[in-house]
Amino acid sequence: MTTLSQLKTFITVAEQGGFTAASRRLGLTQPAVSRTIATLEKELGLPLFVRRREGLVLTEAGSVALAHAREAVHHLTLMHTEVAGLAGDITGTLYLASIPTATATLVAPQLQTFAQRHPAVSIRLLEGSEEEVRDWLDQGAAEAGVVRLPIKGLEVAALGDQEMVAVVPASSRLASKDTITYPELAEEPFVRGHGGCADVFMPIARQAGVAFDVAFDAREIAAALEIVRAGLGVSILPRAGLPDVPGVAVRALIPKTVRHLGIAISASASAAARAFLEQIAVQSGGVGLIEPMK
Repeated sequence: MTTLSQLKTFITVAEQGGFTAASRRLGLTQPAVSRTIATLEKELGLPLFVRRREGLVLTEAGSVALAHAREAVHHLTLMHTEVAGLAGDITGTLYLASIPTATATLVAPQLQTFAQRHPAVSIRLLEGSEEEVRDWLDQGAAEAGVVRLPIKGLEVAALGDQEMVAVVPASSRLASKDTITYPELAEEPFVRGHGGCADVFMPIARQAGVAFDVAFDAREIAAALEIVRAGLGVSILPRAGLPDVPGVAVRALIPKTVRHLGIAISASASAAARAFLEQIAVQSGGVGLIEPMK
């Protein structure tokens, strides 16, 4: 019979994209992880992964099995946490997804407080774009996640705001200004970052009648900063957690542009995830949870 350990190993291999990375995450040897997957494949009667140039990829059977594995692990974890909750304790694992720019400044302090209040809860953190966070919440890979407000269909609490700023080469004529407007940025080649930032400032640009000359698309903030440093373009990025890069100037953006962030939980969230959400709601002003948008 398939064991909980097998399911957790299978999920980790799928999320990490390979045996080596999964073994590091699980604290096991690579041969042990490989044997576990081989045993599970033998029990199910079909291969779960196929090896491609980019790493291990789920087969059709693997995709079906992964959905059930996540559901099974979730319900077993929920059983333990709810039974423990009858004794007044919260146990289990908090699976939290965050966007990189929010982890250090907004999420980490909350996790520190949560860990002190609930020492029996383990914390697992995933980082990705806003779209990836929402997918993880929908697929059950995470039960709590950082999202941009407002958002429909999820129970959320306000986490905090991130101011967006203009990022230009230090040698640029714009670097001599204290503030930079959208039309001024539109005069230069633009570096568009992914991860949800563009969804914040692009509507404001359209309202101002501005169309950016998008010359580069950068998935990571570090890549966007390097392109700007090289003098190839300008960008708009969150001020929070923005590293000090020589050759790059950061200036206030006009009009002021803010990304509102919150913590959302899935409908089947565990007691640990709900406790984390309630903590965020209280610390954001004690106004309680934001009602899910219909």
